[in-house]
Amino acid sequence: MAKRVLILKEDVIFQKLFFSIKEAELQHERYDGEMSPVITRISFERRNAVAAVLHNPDDDTIILTEQFRYPTVATVGGWIKELPAGVMEEGEEPAITMQRELVEETGYQAEALHNIGTFFVSPGGSSERVFLYYARIQKDSKHSEGGGLVHEGEDIKTEILKVDDALKLLQEGAIMDAKTVIGLQWLQLHRDHLPK
Repeated sequence: MAKRVLILKEDVIFQKLFFSIKEAELQHERYDGEMSPVITRISFERRNAVAAVLHNPDDDTIILTEQFRYPTVATVGGWIKELPAGVMEEGEEPAITMQRELVEETGYQAEALHNIGTFFVSPGGSSERVFLYYARIQKDSKHSEGGGLVHEGEDIKTEILKVDDALKLLQEGAIMDAKTVIGLQWLQLHRDHLPK
């Protein structure tokens, strides 16, 4: 059953590129049925994103990307391994975004896309959701070099890994990106009955 939320005041306090920060004064229904006192909350607003477990079942390999991520500089040096991913354009369907991002980042066109889940990245502070896909490919599915779009400042390295090697990286803690952790765990759980 949906609970009541009263937004008393809402302001965009920062906006740049495809990010904004909203501040709201609100009340929400508590579990006892009463309304909460007026509270202030902040939300980091970002467009939704897509990511894919890009898998070749013929040789049981996946493709991971590696690129510079400024928010990770202070903790891990800036470069992390991830599933191919991207931010959705306004009004764009997730599957369309995913196919475009796969070609831009890896050069591969997926033969089949299967949505395997949708989740919030950090619901305590951000509106962003990720639509996660299983994307089946073959060796001849590669149509371009990939590597990202230079005019967007992208410089993306791709790496083809045996699934067992990727899962070992996950176990060792070398995979630190949440969508990639979730995607690899999904693959580990579903390896014996993957979508066609």
